[in-house]
Amino acid sequence: MVSLAIMEEDASSHEEGTTGFAEEAELVDALRRGEDSAYEHVVRENAGRMLAVATRILRDGDDAADAVQDAFLQAFKSIDRFEGNSKLSTWLHRIVVNAALMKLRTARRRNEKSIEDLLPRYYDDGHRINNGPSWDETAMDVLQRDETRMLIRTKIDELPDDYRTVLLLRDIEQLDTAQAAEVLGITSGAVKTRLHRARQALRTLLDPVIAQGVDL
Repeated sequence: MVSLAIMEEDASSHEEGTTGFAEEAELVDALRRGEDSAYEHVVRENAGRMLAVATRILRDGDDAADAVQDAFLQAFKSIDRFEGNSKLSTWLHRIVVNAALMKLRTARRRNEKSIEDLLPRYYDDGHRINNGPSWDETAMDVLQRDETRMLIRTKIDELPDDYRTVLLLRDIEQLDTAQAAEVLGITSGAVKTRLHRARQALRTLLDPVIAQGVDL
């Protein structure tokens, strides 16, 4: 099997279907025959994107690289079960997400803020306590700034893992509710609840940024 060391290369520089496999079905057949060139092609085409996904979940480059390697090994061992109902890259994406989440579950948990401390609080009459700045069009412009987007990723990392991973899967990785529920092993209702609370908590963390940005 091809060495997974090449996954450190920037796979985004390779266009799909450019290394001797004109059709994905041809590539899958070659993988099933155990052809090294097919393994190398898959790693080169997908490693960069998979590493980015794993890094977002695990926040550690070494752990992310391990998760990607685990994902490739799992994918190559189970290639006979790939039914072709989705693109091969989509299938690999699901596998690396699972591999990263598995590593996250077994890792020593970091000290993290309670989600309750980050959710909005309300008076008995229903009005919010300590309203943050209004997120009008000016505020949304602030969120589009490159430096603000980087800060948003930092703030996402401050969320408790159960909520951070749901937010990443739904809003960053673009999985739908059912897909996220399947990956996380929870119900669709639980995904919706965690996502709502995660977005509320993230807004609490971003309110000071919006206030500062609007005042500039």
